[in-house]
Amino acid sequence: MACVSVRRGCRSSRGSPPGPFFSGHLAFRGISFGAAFAAAAFAAMAVVPAARAAAVGGEVNVYSARQEVLIKPLLDRFTARTGIRVNLVAGTADVLVQRLRSEGANSPADILLTVDAGNLNRAKEMELFQPIRSEELEKAVPAAYRDPQGHWFGLSMRARPIMYARDRVDPAALATYRDLADRRWRGKVCVRSSSNVYNQSMVAAMIAERGVPATEAWARGLVANFARSPQGGDRDQIKALAAGQCDVALVNTYYLGGMHHAAEAGEREAAARVAILWPDQKERGVHVNVSGAGVTRHAGNRDNAVRLLEFLVSEEAQRWYAEGNFEYPVRPGTPVSDTLAGWGSFKADDLSLAVLGEHNAEAVRLMDRVGWR
Repeated sequence: MACVSVRRGCRSSRGSPPGPFFSGHLAFRGISFGAAFAAAAFAAMAVVPAARAAAVGGEVNVYSARQEVLIKPLLDRFTARTGIRVNLVAGTADVLVQRLRSEGANSPADILLTVDAGNLNRAKEMELFQPIRSEELEKAVPAAYRDPQGHWFGLSMRARPIMYARDRVDPAALATYRDLADRRWRGKVCVRSSSNVYNQSMVAAMIAERGVPATEAWARGLVANFARSPQGGDRDQIKALAAGQCDVALVNTYYLGGMHHAAEAGEREAAARVAILWPDQKERGVHVNVSGAGVTRHAGNRDNAVRLLEFLVSEEAQRWYAEGNFEYPVRPGTPVSDTLAGWGSFKADDLSLAVLGEHNAEAVRLMDRVGWR
C-alpha cells in the first residue's frame, strides 16, 4: 500500500516503492472554476527560461477528453518552450475513441488523452496505442499508474473516497467502503449510475482484490441503501448531500475542490456542508485512478508526442494539475495545493491500474446483476 503524509507545500511518501501523493466526460467538463482559477495558478508558477529547452519545432495532434480551457494553458506553455505547435481536438472519451478507431491508419491523432484507467485500457485493447519507452516517463510515473508495456501513462491522480454531510454524520461511524453496505445506511447513500466509468473501475478494483462473490455481496448491500435512483454527476452527489437527500456518497475529490472555488455561491455553500472520509485506511487504502494519455498507433509525429507526454509529467506541469485542477500529481515530490493539503493524509490503494481493464466487463455484469442502474 502507498502510505502518504501531507504538508502544505510539500509531499512525502512512506513505503517501498515510493508512490505518488494522493485525483471526462469527462471529469472536468463544466467545472465553473476552471478558466480563471487555473490560468491564475499557472501564471503564478516560476517561468522556465526558454534557453533551458531547445526549440524543436513541428507539430503534434492531440485528441483530448479533457475540457479545452483546463488543458490548453499547459499545451501553450509546451509550445513556448519547444516550438512544437499543438493541434487540439476536444470531445468525450467515447466519441474520440470511436473516431480514432474509424480513422485507422489515416488518423491525424498523435496522442489520445482521457480520464480513468478503464478508458485507457479500453483504448489499448482496441490497439489504438503503440508502446513507447521513455526514461523520463518511467521515472516520473510510478509503475502502478502506467501500462506495463508503455501503451499509456498516468498524468494526474484522483481519489474516490466517501463524502458525508457534516451536520448529520459522525465520521467515527464509517471506516471502510464495506460499511456503506450496512443496514444502518439504508436510504442514505447517493452515487452515480453504473454506466459511469469511475464506478466501473472502482468495482473492478474490488474484484481484483477481493474476488467476485465478496464484491457482489457488497454491491448488493450498497444498492439496498440507495437514497434515490443513481443520477447526475459527481457534483450532483455533493449537492444532494448538502440538500439532505442523502448522508453519504462516493465522489472524486477534485469535484469537491472545484466547488469550493466555484464562482457560484450555491456551489461553494454546498461544498462547505460536505467533508471527506478516507476509507480502508487499515486495509487496502482509498481507491484511486488517473487521467492519462498514450501515443496513438499510427502517430505521424511520434517523437513530438513523446516530448509532450514527458512535459506533462514534468514538475512544472504537475504543479499545474495540483493548483489549477485540484488533482493529485503523479510525480512524487510535487507540492499539492492548500485545498488538497487541507484534506489531510491518507493511504492509497497501490493496485496496478492496468488490471482495471481486465475486470471491467465482469464489473459491469456484476453491477447489472445487483440492480445498480
